[in-house]
Amino acid sequence: MAEFRHETDRLILRDWRDEDWAPFWQHLNTPNVMRHLGGLADAETRKSAQERLLKYNSEAGHTFWVVQRKADGGHLSGEIIGFCGLKRCNEPKGPIGDMEAGWRLREDAWGHGYAKEAAKASLALAFDRFDAPHVIALTVEENAPSWGLMIKLGMKRRRDLDFPDSVSWAKGETIIVYRIERAEWEAGHG
Repeated sequence: MAEFRHETDRLILRDWRDEDWAPFWQHLNTPNVMRHLGGLADAETRKSAQERLLKYNSEAGHTFWVVQRKADGGHLSGEIIGFCGLKRCNEPKGPIGDMEAGWRLREDAWGHGYAKEAAKASLALAFDRFDAPHVIALTVEENAPSWGLMIKLGMKRRRDLDFPDSVSWAKGETIIVYRIERAEWEAGHG
């Protein structure tokens, strides 16, 4: 299978390579990045996450892809700044099987619009390439930057889809769900 690669104005979303993991964990396994994601990941948690990301891709043709800043001489030029992409929701008490968008960026990439740029590209791919009828995104109530981005993307809070945590990343908090329908996306981006 050919490597997935999608470019935006400033970013590249692409498949994972073996050499990506060390810099990814070095820059993203920090207290601030991981505070709403279960805390710092130990070696076993990192290995499990890597296996899941690769499995999503091999089974569905999409995953939370590497996000790399284009080598353009700008801020973080050429650097891996995190991940963003799509998977099928697999949270035990959540909306199983729904197309889910997700993102995680390193701290020095915050505040530059990279998450929004990568997430918009992922949503476009969900609707145009993977024919999703709708896309969800998950977070916890106290993670205001995450749900704030969901709102900026045109997603709406769906309290009827919120579900209790049964996974380690939410630390027992209710997992909140935002969702955007295909027609809503097309009306705003068509």
